[in-house]
Order: sequence, then C-alpha cells, then structure tokens
Amino acid sequence: MIKIYTKVGDKGLTKQVTGKMVPKYDLQIEALGDVDELQSYLGVVIANLSKNCLQLKDELQDVQRNLYQLQADIVVKHHQEITHETVQQLEHRIDQLTPQIPSIPEFILPGGKATGANLQYARTVARRTERALVKLSLNEQELSDDVLKY
Repeated sequence: MIKIYTKVGDKGLTKQVTGKMVPKYDLQIEALGDVDELQSYLGVVIANLSKNCLQLKDELQDVQRNLYQLQADIVVKHHQEITHETVQQLEHRIDQLTPQIPSIPEFILPGGKATGANLQYARTVARRTERALVKLSLNEQELSDDVLKY
C-alpha cells in the first residue's frame, strides 16, 4: 500500500521515482503535478456530465488513461507511450467534434451549464499543463514531440 505521508517531514523536498530527492518546485515535479491535476479534474468533469453529454464519458476516460501514460513518458527516459498515433487519434476526434460546436466570434464568460463550465476549467488546466511541459522540455529534460503535442 502506498503511504500518503512519510512521518519524517520533507523540508521542501520530494522523492522522484528514481529515488533522487529534488525540490518540490523542480520543473519535472511541477509538470507532473499539472498533468495529475488535469487528469483528476477530468474525473470531476466525468462525474458531473449532464445527461445529454454522457457520450463523452468514454472519450474523457481515454484521455485520462493517456495522461497516465504521458506521466510515464515524463518520468522514464526514452519511454514512449504517447506516440504519433495517439496524437493523431486525439486530433481526429477533435476534428469530428469541431463542426458540432457553434461559432464563437468573441471571448465568452465561462459558466452557464455545469458541464460547459467544468470543461472550460479543464481547458485552462490543460493550457497550464502545456506551459509546464514546454518549460520542462526547454530547460531540463527533453520530451518527445508527441508528448508536447498531446
């Protein structure tokens, strides 16, 4: 069983999978935390889908699973679960859904219905996650193009 505390205090450090202790503000730790938050928030979205959006459940769960794989790609060097095909599948589904979205000629205030508001929030977490991954890739650790695209 995984413990959720260490009983020793962390002094601002956390242990990587490799066993190395790094500051909690380490770019890899921040990127992993953002991916984890996005994956978790998609669970909130799924749990609160309106009845007319339940068809999105399986697709959102696929994205959640892919985000677990993406985390593995970040942690393990030369590990590649997120592939060109993974990215193409996501892009293809986006292309299928895009015509169903009404044209939005200006910025809109998030809100209205719960599903839409939750998806808007998930979008902002995804954008922050993207920034963290790019920052990690440019400064400390090379990430595959497919991870960055996903």
